Amino acid sequence: MKSDLEIARSATLQPIQAIGEQLGLLPDELEPYGRHMAKVSLSAIERLKDRPQAKYVVVSAITPTPLGEGKTVHTIGLSLALGRRGKKVVTCIRQPSMGPLFGIKGGAAGGGYSQVVPMEEFNLHLTGDIHAVQAAHNLIAAHVDASVLLKNRFGFDPDKIAWRRVTDTNDRVLREIIIGLGGPRNGIPRRTGFDIAVASELMAILGLADSLKDMRERIGRVILGYRPDDSAITADETKCAGAATVVMKDSIKPTLMQTMEGTACFVHAGPFANIAHGNSSIVADRIAVRLGDYVVTEAGFGADIGAEKFFNIKCRASGLKPDAALLVCTVRALKSHSGRFRIVPGKPLPDGLLQEDLDALDAGLPNLGKQIENVKSHGIPVVVAINQFPDDTDAEHERIKEYALANGAFACEVSEVFVKGGEGGLAIAEAIERACEEESNFDFLYPLDVPIAEKIETIAKRMYGADGIELLPKAEADIERYEALGYGGLPICMAKTHLSLSHDAKLKGRPEGFTLPVREVRLAAGAGFLYPLCGTMRTMPGLGSKPALEQVDIDENGEIVGLF
Repeated sequence: MKSDLEIARSATLQPIQAIGEQLGLLPDELEPYGRHMAKVSLSAIERLKDRPQAKYVVVSAITPTPLGEGKTVHTIGLSLALGRRGKKVVTCIRQPSMGPLFGIKGGAAGGGYSQVVPMEEFNLHLTGDIHAVQAAHNLIAAHVDASVLLKNRFGFDPDKIAWRRVTDTNDRVLREIIIGLGGPRNGIPRRTGFDIAVASELMAILGLADSLKDMRERIGRVILGYRPDDSAITADETKCAGAATVVMKDSIKPTLMQTMEGTACFVHAGPFANIAHGNSSIVADRIAVRLGDYVVTEAGFGADIGAEKFFNIKCRASGLKPDAALLVCTVRALKSHSGRFRIVPGKPLPDGLLQEDLDALDAGLPNLGKQIENVKSHGIPVVVAINQFPDDTDAEHERIKEYALANGAFACEVSEVFVKGGEGGLAIAEAIERACEEESNFDFLYPLDVPIAEKIETIAKRMYGADGIELLPKAEADIERYEALGYGGLPICMAKTHLSLSHDAKLKGRPEGFTLPVREVRLAAGAGFLYPLCGTMRTMPGLGSKPALEQVDIDENGEIVGLF
């Protein structure tokens, strides 16, 4: 089979103005970036507000392997299939970080014949939103350190500065650093570090803001550090929120692109799916739901993380209610959840994983059952898509179908959107259409007005299957402080491994009998959530010994090669 890049280049692309016109956007609502991308003015939200609302579908997955299970492929593929069934469909997805692109994971434009195109622009700079976030974030960081050095007029305790720096590159040596060396003219030496740019709170804000004004207000509420008496210092207090908003002002507009089959796709925001909510923007969804029959969006990682945050953080902020969910699984991932196989990025899959093994499949299926339960607990129907791989067998597919239906799935279908595009997803599209006609009783997992610890415990028990939680001393102190400061009514954005339903990546399948440890709780006051840390979180990935960047180059014709 051709590479993703070769397939993407085989697509016949329409001018972006034609995509916008077909969608129902006005010419003056588009700001073209070349021939195939355009920023979309937020004025469209007001103009379209009285139109009927599209069916709203979220795509999630079982607990993934390190290789991913094809969630973005199915976000695009489902959209293509709905388009082939005569529906006007709009896709809404995150902008990917360039860090993983040049590492092991590769691009995030989908794959095979279910991609957003042009694939190169999508995976690289796009319209510059991540760069704007990075520049705004580091502008604030520079201002904080300069103010501390020069009379410290805002009263920072240098040991309690909370604002690190960011870069959109996987660079492990920057995780923990000491700055300010070289003498007193260079700053006060202190320990700090870098995060990946998409882990910036500014990126989480971009995903949740509903207007430029709202983005400015949220940036102003960001806490940059604390005084010796532990009182918080915000971006508004340090007079840098306005400048940061100016740097990011164009990033509030979603980017319009197209799929391999000419359907419309909004690409906007890219918040980290561990310490942030891991979903594309509210403003893109609000435009999209007034333009099509169906809106298909994607939530990061498995249903226990990304979909839970989609439901309880993003949907609270947007006011939009989903009609159905598509839950993606693979035979290989379910067999890996038996605990009998180890998948290592960059290395061949174990031989046993590529052979029919119904016993291993049965041992791993409870993970699928739990993730179906997680979606249904929010009151919406869930369709399971089996992402077909060449080594799958009919017997394995049938076993998954039987299990999914017996455990509450509305439908379960085999999908071939990777190799066939929309044609390979007609069955899942038809099932999603039927699911969207079911009566939806969407509800949140917890009310906001209960204590912080109770909200954390609700997520741990109902989403992960934990017996309870253990609040370590720092977490207890954090919760007490935030409730005293008036932040107790915020939603919870759990930060844990995506490779297990639990906090321990080694616990596969559907773990039981465990207690979820919470070592600390942090506040994202601008984004508007609290994020408990369960286990050790890496907010700066690292490159491997043979990263994908070694394959990327420019050929004699000036064309990019080696992206995947």
